[in-house]
Amino acid sequence: MSNEQVAMSNERKQSKLDELIQELCPDGVPHKALGELGKFFGGLTGKSKDDFTDGNAKFITYKNVYANPALQIDVEDRVKIADGEKQRTLQYGDVVFTGSSETPDECGISSVVTVKTEEKLYLNSFCFFFRFDDLSIMLPDFAKHLFRSSELRYQIGKTASGVTRYNVSKKLMEKVNIPVPPLPVQSEIVRILDNFTELTAELTAELTARKKQYEFYRDKLLTFGDTNVPLLELRSVVKKSCSGSTPTKGNSEYYTNGTIPWIRTQDVRFNEITEVDSYITEKAVAETAAKWIPENCVIVAISGATAGRCAINKIKATTNQHCLNLEIDETKALYKYIYYCVYSNYDELISRKQGARGDLNSSLVLSLKIPVPPLDVQNRLVNVLDNFDAICSDLKIGLPAEIEARQKQYEFYRDALLTYAATGKTILTDRQTDRQTDRQTDRQTDKYNALIRLCQYVFGVVYVRLGDIAKITDYVANGSFASLRENVTYKNEPDYAALIRTTDYSTNFNPDKMVYINEHAYEFLAKSKLFGGEIIINNIGAGVGTTFRCPFLDTKMSLAPNAVMVKTSNDPFYYYWFKSKWGQDAIQKIIGKSAMPKFNKTGLREIIVPMPTREVQDRIVAVLEKFEALCNDISSGLPAEIEARQKQYEYYRDKLLTFTPAEN
Repeated sequence: MSNEQVAMSNERKQSKLDELIQELCPDGVPHKALGELGKFFGGLTGKSKDDFTDGNAKFITYKNVYANPALQIDVEDRVKIADGEKQRTLQYGDVVFTGSSETPDECGISSVVTVKTEEKLYLNSFCFFFRFDDLSIMLPDFAKHLFRSSELRYQIGKTASGVTRYNVSKKLMEKVNIPVPPLPVQSEIVRILDNFTELTAELTAELTARKKQYEFYRDKLLTFGDTNVPLLELRSVVKKSCSGSTPTKGNSEYYTNGTIPWIRTQDVRFNEITEVDSYITEKAVAETAAKWIPENCVIVAISGATAGRCAINKIKATTNQHCLNLEIDETKALYKYIYYCVYSNYDELISRKQGARGDLNSSLVLSLKIPVPPLDVQNRLVNVLDNFDAICSDLKIGLPAEIEARQKQYEFYRDALLTYAATGKTILTDRQTDRQTDRQTDRQTDKYNALIRLCQYVFGVVYVRLGDIAKITDYVANGSFASLRENVTYKNEPDYAALIRTTDYSTNFNPDKMVYINEHAYEFLAKSKLFGGEIIINNIGAGVGTTFRCPFLDTKMSLAPNAVMVKTSNDPFYYYWFKSKWGQDAIQKIIGKSAMPKFNKTGLREIIVPMPTREVQDRIVAVLEKFEALCNDISSGLPAEIEARQKQYEYYRDKLLTFTPAEN
């Protein structure tokens, strides 16, 4: 479906909404402060961690609220409630909010009780809820969209204050202003927005299949078997190769008001680079090793976790030193063909990584052997692969269709349904999909267990206390809270060092969204300095247990609050172990029995971990890196499509929830 078709479809849907607004509120939609419409209440009080063991009543966790616009009430979490104990319970229509977070933008995340239940629901003490005085004023399904809209999130964010952790003020929340349209208007908006959210979920399975199909055909097309196509080293088709440079960060003349695009490894995501977030000045190019590269170079990341990824620059630019830039001799090969060849050989490049950090160099990349057919053959292959790539990733083509198995019909599905019919494939119903997913999960679990048993039988594995083989530290290891407040000040603008937070992981370490500290603070936080590659685990809140590896950024780094750093002799292996079911289960066992999920360093040190031989560890890491690159890379088509669909939903949500206020 084209952009024009999508727009027409949305216009048709919105026309009914416009008619309703014109009919029911021609003078504008009334807006009210929350304090005029109801009251705020807290969650559980007077509970100890023992009360969350072998409980007798349903308990809504912080994570449940944070993760779900509509509260999930079919839960196994329990809390002890004595006979006659006076505690507030949740009711149909209540709007629940998280009370705190690392950043003000994530405070006050909402979740709504959208289903009626006779079972009592108790709320954790780190959340609070709002109850309308008149339940007929707002549909709960409307509220689940409304309170997560950009305008409401902006207002709610302004009610939070703090330093290392931000807390929402209920008094200020009472002043948050919300639109209160008539119920038929609310109902129509719910219908439209629910379609968007369901579309995102539906696309996941289909896009995964498309991506795998694309990768299969790409690799098949680039495999020439026993033909006469020569297999040559990559260097044979490269006219010029070079790496870039990072101008001194402390010299503002190299960055302030810069106009020259500066590509970093985070920009290299199996993509065409048409714009960048970072720029340097002409002075930086003149006085440092940074150098211009022409358009249509094949750029290969050669540093750490990003090593092996590739891209094409569609603009003249400069790069940092972690990018290897290949100018292709187009009398011998097409740059786009070489890009696809390098992309297809990502696993091979990964296997060539060297050193503790896992780096590549120009020799390792340029010695890669690729098939080099005649130019006309290359051109035909590029055309085919471009089409496959467009089908998988381009929102201009999209995958809107109609799914007959759904209660609601989605115009967006029509084109995809016809595509599947043409190829002889079928779209599975919910029940079929569930059965298939269950079978796949069972097979994967069986294979994983079999692998573990095989490793134990062949190689033998010893089990050790994590604290005996790892350095474990955190932010508060540097001193008392008073001394930390005195010596550490957070800044939103780049400074001497970056504080690495778990929230930065979710934003892909976007420098514009990171927090920074000066040199004094960095030296004060000497016990939690980071250098790249360390295992970082969130130890509090909704994301407790979230595990990632510290990136290799072009700046000094230190660990932020609310996380623990683990450093071992083989971080990649133990990173994957903590990401696995076994590692996450081990973390869950040390989480305290309280309303706010959290664990401490002492508990983490006592975790028992496997320690096979280093050879076995490296072998496991090599396999898992390949799987991770295939399934989880942020640059792949599926996450990008899902993200785009989510943004599409958020756009229409905010548009639909923006009303002209009625005149008083």
